Amino acid sequence: MTRRAREMAETGVYHIMLRGNERKSILASDGEKQFFLDCIRGKQNETNFSLYAYCLMDNHVHLLINIQDNELASIMKGIATRYAFFYNNRHNRVGHVFQDRFKSEPIEDERYLLAAVRYIHNNPVKAGMVSNPEDYRWSSYWAYIQPELFGEEWIDSASILGIIALDRKSAIEEFIRFSKDVVEETFIDIEEKSGIKTLDEGGCILREYLKQEGLPITIKEIKENQELRQKAIVFLRANTQLSQRKIAILLGIDKSIVEKVKL
Repeated sequence: MTRRAREMAETGVYHIMLRGNERKSILASDGEKQFFLDCIRGKQNETNFSLYAYCLMDNHVHLLINIQDNELASIMKGIATRYAFFYNNRHNRVGHVFQDRFKSEPIEDERYLLAAVRYIHNNPVKAGMVSNPEDYRWSSYWAYIQPELFGEEWIDSASILGIIALDRKSAIEEFIRFSKDVVEETFIDIEEKSGIKTLDEGGCILREYLKQEGLPITIKEIKENQELRQKAIVFLRANTQLSQRKIAILLGIDKSIVEKVKL
């Protein structure tokens, strides 16, 4: 079967999504996330393009970029290849790190551009990892709401804020309000929860995740360690369709413990 031709943007602006091969957490640690950002910056130094927004999740990445006059495939290949070499070397493995080729969708107008920024920054909220976008470390959100402290030249938040208002302070205030609007927006994404509904399936994906993280893999150790327990609960709620009751049964804990974990 031939691949479907990639839809090109007249504006040069694209929403990009890369996911880990076989749904694996290829950006599980802070060090891995930081290196992926370094890969973006390195490619940006080689090839001039604007980065409007990003969000790094454990098993996938969202980017919003303006490639200007450059080749999209070349930019993404450079980023992905450098990271894959680092990841395979770090984990003493060979093979594909990312699943298939990256996904992309063209952004052709300012309304859709603003909506894409909001969607990307709210990815951790959608996944149940945090309650608000400002609570998540690995996105470009803080480069917008406190550009003096967190903004970096390689993140072009000024262009987006300039669409909202000419006055920087007013633009940031409106951006914060806009970012928290509850809107059902449709963009490229992945099936985070992948239909996992049974205890057996939940146990399998949890053991795989803990193994990748280098953590104890027994339920007893998870049950007795509050930090591990919280990590397991957050992972199961974000990556499966298990109810809170089933998660409690799987971990051998009371349902109230699952309910108290803040996402």
